Amino acid sequence: MKTDERMIAFGKRIRDVRRSKGISQEVLAEMADIDRSYMGNIERGEKNVTLKKAYDICDALDIDIKDLV
Repeated sequence: MKTDERMIAFGKRIRDVRRSKGISQEVLAEMADIDRSYMGNIERGEKNVTLKKAYDICDALDIDIKDLV
């Protein structure tokens, strides 16, 4: 699959918010019920995350989904 700059930007935003809240990738993955390696793929823009998983991540970070797009 071709790299999509939007997926990279989305993943970077997740990483930035996660780090600003002092949450490790492993802890965020657990909070969002996502495998840690899959979370890493999302943050690097390597996986096209489902809308359900995007909302799970937002719930875990306590942010609105509009903050990630």
